[in-house]
Amino acid sequence: MIRRFLAVLRARNLEFIRDRSSFGWNILLPVLLVLGLGFIFSGGGRSIYKVAVLDAPAAPSHPFLATEYIDFVEVTDRDAAIAKLSRHQYDMLVDFSSQPKYWINADAPKGYFLEKVLNSYASPGGGFERGEVTGKQIRYIDWLLPGILGMNMMFSCLFGVGYVVVRYRKNGFLKRLQATPLWPIEFMSAQVCSRLMLIMFVTAFVYVGTKYLIGFKSEGSDLLLFGVAALGAVSMIALSLIVAARINSKELAGGLLNMITWPMMLMSGVWFSMEGMNPVMQQAANAFPLTHLLDAARAIMLDGAGTMDVAPQIATLGVMTIVFLAIGSLLFRWQPDA
Repeated sequence: MIRRFLAVLRARNLEFIRDRSSFGWNILLPVLLVLGLGFIFSGGGRSIYKVAVLDAPAAPSHPFLATEYIDFVEVTDRDAAIAKLSRHQYDMLVDFSSQPKYWINADAPKGYFLEKVLNSYASPGGGFERGEVTGKQIRYIDWLLPGILGMNMMFSCLFGVGYVVVRYRKNGFLKRLQATPLWPIEFMSAQVCSRLMLIMFVTAFVYVGTKYLIGFKSEGSDLLLFGVAALGAVSMIALSLIVAARINSKELAGGLLNMITWPMMLMSGVWFSMEGMNPVMQQAANAFPLTHLLDAARAIMLDGAGTMDVAPQIATLGVMTIVFLAIGSLLFRWQPDA
């Protein structure tokens, strides 16, 4: 059993490595995206003001909340909001409770102007108590890098396994394997392990390379980050096996994989945070493994989070992996009409 598994694993690795265009593109694409977007956003952050709001009043609302050109985001966790304020992810935090108070970042110029605007609406004797935090700004490229690496992993996982298995079935390769002692679970495990090895090699190479090129922020453990990335990759590979379990058409497989990848890329927080978006969209994003992978990766890289801090994301990815693999194994057929 081990020899059969290793034989399929070796064959799949050689097939991918010998495809020089595919192998090179997996390395070149994320590097070009990181360097290009780093150059585009090197001139400064976005101009919009973002204010976190605690206990927002019901109608009639406070006039400050009607101020134009400010994006108001309702939050429930004061400590988490203050942490984001210290990282310049919010420009101000305002608490409208019975003891109104606001916080600004002393190192952020936007907070100065927002403070003036808020105080201009204060009635005599009814002003807000002032709070202040400090902290260095996180560049957009620091926040973006995990998204780019995760996106590259997503495409490689879904198309590198799902599309390949469908191609194997279409050209009769799986039919020939069915005549051997190879079990479906052995074949699928070899596909998962092969793609995982290649993905993690490419991702680690890009991670180390871009770290020296642009010097992005990485506060947490690289070993924990690698483990979370590997679990996320396995989860997305398992998802691709569901698509490839029975399909015989490469065109249909490509369409289904695109139907999964594009919503995942747009809603999982690759390019921008889903915070402040429609709650339904935020809940839908939690159905994607990439969402939990990026949440954990950013917590490790930007906040220095430990294992217990990202335990919910790890548990979710683990459950998703088991469910996806179980469904894929039950649905898998060597031949489409079997």
